[in-house]
This record gives sequence, structure tokens and C-alpha cells, in this order.
Amino acid sequence: MVQPKALKRIIDTYFRDSARTMSVTSGTHVLRQNDYNDKLYWVKSGELSGYLKNKENGLSAKVFVVKEGMFFGVHSFFAQTLMASTTVVAEKDSEIAWIDLLTPVEDPETYGSMTEQFMPVMVHELARRQMLTGMEALEKEKALQKLYATEQMTTLGQLAAGIAHELNNAIGVLSSKTENLQTNIIDSISTSKPEMLEFMLQGINVGQTTGSQQVRERAKVLIKQHNLTREQAKTLAKAIPQGDVPKQWFTQLDEALRYWDYGRDLRDMRLAAKHSASIVKSVKQLGGSDHVRQNDVDINETLHKSLALLQSNLRPVEVVLRPAVLPPINASSTELVQVWINLIKNACDAMENTASPKIEIVTRHVKQKILVTITNNGPMIDEPTRRKIFQPNFTTKKGGLSFGLGLGLSIVQRIIQSYDGTVVVKSDEERTTFRIKLPTL
Repeated sequence: MVQPKALKRIIDTYFRDSARTMSVTSGTHVLRQNDYNDKLYWVKSGELSGYLKNKENGLSAKVFVVKEGMFFGVHSFFAQTLMASTTVVAEKDSEIAWIDLLTPVEDPETYGSMTEQFMPVMVHELARRQMLTGMEALEKEKALQKLYATEQMTTLGQLAAGIAHELNNAIGVLSSKTENLQTNIIDSISTSKPEMLEFMLQGINVGQTTGSQQVRERAKVLIKQHNLTREQAKTLAKAIPQGDVPKQWFTQLDEALRYWDYGRDLRDMRLAAKHSASIVKSVKQLGGSDHVRQNDVDINETLHKSLALLQSNLRPVEVVLRPAVLPPINASSTELVQVWINLIKNACDAMENTASPKIEIVTRHVKQKILVTITNNGPMIDEPTRRKIFQPNFTTKKGGLSFGLGLGLSIVQRIIQSYDGTVVVKSDEERTTFRIKLPTL
């Protein structure tokens, strides 16, 4: 590596002469590609760029930038081609100094010929340009990786839209057939077993509203109170989760429980078909390319769609949604669904080792802005990570498969900013909150 002292001597010796110093304004062409050049330039202040023009297609590309303390014209001067290899333009008002072929050699007895004295400059420029070439290669590789990922996501999106269309047809049949089946069964029971109709209708209209833990606790109580078998008590606990059991249930208990079970199954089938249709609709929308903004987008509805799509991820998570009454905004529903999915999925990943994972989503309307906060009780995000979290390609995931919507937090930020909104993150040992503000006008 070039010693700084050698460079300093060269600059002090050859580039401090005011007679060989000039000021150039922004936009000035200092060198033109293929024109005569017998000078080596040193940038005293400012910034210049070198552009290379392709002879075949006439296109120009920026190939280097030189700032204070850097050299240009190196190739034509030292290789003695005396022809500029690039066009050099001042990007800012700059001050540059130079030497030319007529510049006398200073102190050759001690430091040698001009070429020998300027060897540090050549080595310095060679090392710098090698480093820049390496950095450019890395950037190109990153760009290619992003392009491959984009192509994969485009293909996946097209497949998702096609699959969603096919599933939608099947779910439509299931939904309509379930409704017809329920109507026909009710008519049949009304005629053949009218005394069982109320039990079946309770299953259809109310269904099971309690979890397995509550059912087990309730069943233990019912066994003691009514001398029931374990299976009878469990089914009855599902049908009557609290309070006293009406006497009519015990007239023909097994049959009443069986007809309630039929009704509950019909209800679950109907709700599952409806829920599946909602998920398919969201997937179809998400897989599409239509990001046209509309004037009547409901933020709460986009959150519901996101939660539906992430149902499998959210099974072990307690989700609390506190929606406020919000005005519709001009937005792309698809873009907003993608934002919420990314934030909620990241929260799920962060809480992987949390004992009782919980996500709380709150919406509010304050001073012509919609506020959305998504809070999780996972581990704290440290300050260095928070500063980088919205940077492109930054991730804390170390291997394994991650959720592939092509959306890092940098893209979340870009989407929100495209609405003139903001997204910030706050984190402590108890909770991490992403806070999104979107203007309503």
C-alpha cells in the first residue's frame, strides 16, 4: 500500500503552483473522450465524474468519481497515449491542479525520474480502482440476486392467482352444497324428529364457543353434578359451556347431544367454507399485479385479510385486534395487505421462543391521520438492530426458510412512504411496537 508521506510530498512539490491551478464550474467538461491530453490532474476540492461512451450504441455510462485528493488523467499521462480514455465532467464547482509533460522534475538526484517519483500515484490509483471494481462486482451480484428473487416472486404470484381461481370454484360448490344440505336436514328433522330440532338448531346457530381447556374443566363439574359418562359430559360442556343445563336435555340426552353435534358440524362446515373463500380471495388479490389505488379502501378490512392469510402462523399466538371506526382512504388494498402480512409475520418469527406469544393490533383516527400499531411481546430489538432494520438486505434470520413475499422491512417502509406516511419501531424488554401513520387526505 502507498505510504501517505510519499503522496504528500508529490502533492506539495508538484500541485501547489497557482500557475497550474484552475477553478471549474459545475457542468464543465475538463476532458473529452479520445481528445488530446498531456496532463495529470489532482482534485484540490469539489467532485468530478468520468463517463465512457460506447462507440457501437452511443450510450454513456459513469465509470468513476474523483473527489478531493484524488487524481484523473492517469492513463493518458503515464501510458503516454496522450488521449483521454473518458470524458471528465465537473459535478460540482471544483478546483483542480495539474502537471504536464513539460513540468520539470524536482530533485531527481534524491527521488529519481518523474516516473519513479510518481510511482506512488500509480500504485495508489491502481489499488483504488481495483477496490472500486470489486465493490461494483458485489453490487452487480446483489442486483442479480434481487432480480432472481423478483422473477421467482412474479412466477409464484402468477401460480397463486391461478390456484386461487381453481380453489375458488371448488369452495363455491362446497359452500352452496352445505347451505342446501343444512336446509334439507332441518326440513327432514322437523318432520321426522321435531323434538330434536331445538338441539340441532342450537348447534347450527351457536356451535361450540369454548376451548379444550374450558371444556375439560366444565366436563368435570357436569360429571359430578349429573352422574354422566366422560363422553357425555364433554359433549354437553361444548353445547352448554356455562350455567345450569336445561331439563329438556336430560329427557333423551344421548340423542339430544347427537343432534346438537350434527348442527355444530354443519355450522363449522358453513363457516369453514366462508373462511376459505375469504382466504382464497386474499391470496388471489395478493398474487395479482393490480396495485391500482382506489378511494374506498378500509384499513381494518385489509388487516382482517392479512390475519386470514396468516392463520396457520397465528395458531399459537393470542391475537387482539382493536379496530376503530376509520374513514376510507385512497390506497391499494394489495399493497397494504402485503405491509401488514410482513409486519405480523415478522412478529410471529420474533416470538418463536416466547412462552405466551401475543400480538395486539390497534387502529385509530387522529387529526386526519390513521394510526396502526402492531405490538408483540417478543424479545427486545437492540438499538444497533433498530437503526438498520429498514435498510435493504438487512436481516436477523440466520438460515432456514423465511416468509417469501418479496417484502423486507425496507419495502414496507417504501410502500408506506409512497403514501406520505411513516413507519417507526420502538422496543423494550416487554414489547416491540411498529407504528404506522397514514394520511387520510
